[in-house]
Amino acid sequence: ESLTKEADDDGDDDEDEEDDDDDSEVKEENGVLVLNDANFDTFTADKETVLLEFYAPWCGHCKQFAPEYEKIAKTLKENDPPIPVAKIDATAATSLASRFDVSGYPTIKILKKGQPVDYDGSRTEDAIVAKVKEVSDPNWTPPPEATLVLTQDNFDDVVNDADIILVEFYAPWCGHCKRLAPEYEKAAQELSKRTPPIPLAKVDAIAETELAKKFDVTGYPTLKIFRKGKPYDYSGPREKYGIVDYMIEQAGPPSKQIQATKQVQEFLRDGDDVIILGIFSGENDKAYELYQEAANGLREDYKFHHTFSNEIAKLLKVSPGKLVVMQPEKFQSKHESKMHVLDLKVSGSEIKEHVLKHALPLVGHRKPSNDAKRYTKRPLVIVYYSVDFSFDYRVATQYWRGKVLEVAKDFPEYVFAVSDEEDYSSEIKDLGLLESGEDVNVAILDEGGKKYAMEPEEFDSDVLRQFVLAFKKGKLKPIVKSQPVPKNNKGPVKVVVGKTFDTIVMDPKNDVLIEFYAPWCGHCKKLEPVYNELGKKYKNEKNLVIAKMDATANDVTSDHYKVEGFPTIYFAPRDKKNNPIKFEGGDRDLEHLSKFIEEHATKLSRTKEEL
Repeated sequence: ESLTKEADDDGDDDEDEEDDDDDSEVKEENGVLVLNDANFDTFTADKETVLLEFYAPWCGHCKQFAPEYEKIAKTLKENDPPIPVAKIDATAATSLASRFDVSGYPTIKILKKGQPVDYDGSRTEDAIVAKVKEVSDPNWTPPPEATLVLTQDNFDDVVNDADIILVEFYAPWCGHCKRLAPEYEKAAQELSKRTPPIPLAKVDAIAETELAKKFDVTGYPTLKIFRKGKPYDYSGPREKYGIVDYMIEQAGPPSKQIQATKQVQEFLRDGDDVIILGIFSGENDKAYELYQEAANGLREDYKFHHTFSNEIAKLLKVSPGKLVVMQPEKFQSKHESKMHVLDLKVSGSEIKEHVLKHALPLVGHRKPSNDAKRYTKRPLVIVYYSVDFSFDYRVATQYWRGKVLEVAKDFPEYVFAVSDEEDYSSEIKDLGLLESGEDVNVAILDEGGKKYAMEPEEFDSDVLRQFVLAFKKGKLKPIVKSQPVPKNNKGPVKVVVGKTFDTIVMDPKNDVLIEFYAPWCGHCKKLEPVYNELGKKYKNEKNLVIAKMDATANDVTSDHYKVEGFPTIYFAPRDKKNNPIKFEGGDRDLEHLSKFIEEHATKLSRTKEEL
């Protein structure tokens, strides 16, 4: 705080003249120049080298660093020629902060002839001064980028030859791409030092339209891994260390070799997931190459193994050139084969189909760690109880799973799983089963986010069978998470809850503008007075409803209204309820929202001119 006080005192005498162009004048605090959105460009325009610190007033690291930075300013002032040292409050100078991609505090950059040079070293006077002097040398040139630049002319030469290469398709104007750029470059530098190096490259998808089209690039940035020219989706992290670790993992073979029968026995005895094992005569086996290629496409989601061992082939009673997919012992049952064998005289797509088809046992264990990868298919029948496969509890766990198996075998079209009730307490709460008083509860999760809960009663195979049959015949009512229906709903903005979504939003007589919000969301709070104005403006329209719904406390009972962030606004025309139009891109103000309504409304009583 003392810094700012001093600055104020200095300025007292001539405060009056300063008032008009307060922001554009460059002030100084303890030898450090204060720059902002208004004065930055004029000040830096004619300077060869400037040291910049972006800080936030509340940031502890910045406060600790302040005295050190003042020492740096003093030292560089005495340099020949003197080098200006400046600080910028990034929370106030928002356009500079975004121009220089400032995402943490303090961020230090050296401006050399107007071009920023990142500083990643330690925050000490010696280190920073040394770096600034190095950069300020007239002969200094920035180090070449480690990221390769690909165009139509060199793409095939570089990519088709590489065992592995990561390629980013970007758009010059895209904010996410700008944020990724420094991380991507740092990862490229790091990975270029490995033996063998792993190259990272980038393609300007706006200039290279042919390449973008060829690889179906529709959003930015799109990252793809290429192996000998074949593209695979990249779904790893987007920061330096994450990219480095992920690419090192991806550069290894997709399938790990095993040599001892003991390893197979351990997979079977202690395993928790599907066992995928290719059996080959040797590395030159044609099928082995095919297998590796197919494994590359699925390596994100499954662990692959292969062997050249005769012992293992004998143990499993299969000949080389075969792919074996099997479940660990705890998931095996008399209703399903122990092994699913595929003859590898086939195409890669058949290998993939074989793995996906047999990846899940008849009744598996759905848990938070495999939920998103293994249990996305619907309808899904889940039986919740105290699921624990460790030695002491295995018998009880298997007892209930056995009862589920009896039913699952007769409904191959549905996926069945058991889940631990503690792992899924909030899901069970949403299903209204938290207080059921039963040890075993059942639910079915269906397409479009619909959920069905079994009336609590003592669990048995027959009880489960009746429930699944009722579902199959369409006799069950879905559970809808909902706040109570409001008694008085006469305000300019109608309140929608889970139970009334169908009657209000999906009503074929009315056009409806629906806002999905969250109580804690700042943007939603800011929108509220505008949205109320909007409601008042159209309150006399008979066939138009302005509505809102708290999407954290209510289920949206139609899967045509995807809510991924808050607020999300849709216009549902009365004749196209399954094809609502999302409000995107405009400011959420009265003018833009009104325009959006006018544009899509099917029946407005007022003529457009009157508005």
